[in-house]
Amino acid sequence: MLRHVIAPERFFTQVSNEIIRHPRLSAAAVRLLTWQLSLPDSVKAPLSETAKDAGIKKTAFIRAKRELMTEGYFHEWRRQGEGGRWGTTQMVSNVALSPEEALALRDGLRPTAPEPAVGEPEPRAVGHHPTNTEGKTENPPSQPSHVPAPLIERGGLILASVSHKERRLRLNGRDIQQLAALAGEWLLRGATAKDLREALTDGLPGRVHSPAALARNRLTRKMPEPPPFATPVAAPQPLRTCAGTCDRVFRPVADETKCRDCRQEAAEGWTFSGSVGGTTVQPAF
Repeated sequence: MLRHVIAPERFFTQVSNEIIRHPRLSAAAVRLLTWQLSLPDSVKAPLSETAKDAGIKKTAFIRAKRELMTEGYFHEWRRQGEGGRWGTTQMVSNVALSPEEALALRDGLRPTAPEPAVGEPEPRAVGHHPTNTEGKTENPPSQPSHVPAPLIERGGLILASVSHKERRLRLNGRDIQQLAALAGEWLLRGATAKDLREALTDGLPGRVHSPAALARNRLTRKMPEPPPFATPVAAPQPLRTCAGTCDRVFRPVADETKCRDCRQEAAEGWTFSGSVGGTTVQPAF
């Protein structure tokens, strides 16, 4: 199979191979999703209009929409707005999202860059030291810098979903941004979203004074061990001169002092003598 590909310089959309080769998404579902993802942010067209533009018939559209919802690439909510009017909010994503993660994104809990504070400075708060922070440190550990950006993004989404579901761990956007890399480190070490949620929520105290400090402590203290690496290959032995009669330079495998030819020649110079039942070995040279 020959391929000729020229990467476009503009007017293109990045789509993962996971979507293109998805085993449970039909061609209509993939076309509908990629078409919707390619639209500019200013376009607010619902999925049904996109299906018409993409040439997808009604029956195929219903089936494709159901597939995208099942696999987590499309989410839809029906809710009542101001004045009692009902409306529908739709969301498409280039990664599969759980209902909790999609809901957190809808409500604006996606990790974002911290915004500068505004207003007049306030005096330092006084009072008792907060409790239930599980070893809160004055200087939080630095974030892992080797975690790939997609895992940091995914970790932030998991934190947002936990924050949305568990009110005792309510985190703001800045908290999630600062903790996303630690959550991504968990995923890098093979942990699942379920592992992260359980580590953050199991055994929570009745009242949490500092959700961000508690989450940081648990993410750091319960961090799984990194996956074992393959046994390193031993360094090759240095070259040495053969101790036999050839004076050849060779590289031994272990602790040999003679090259292969000299060892073979020496082995062929041995003969056996005596009876079969009581064999004795004598050199022939």
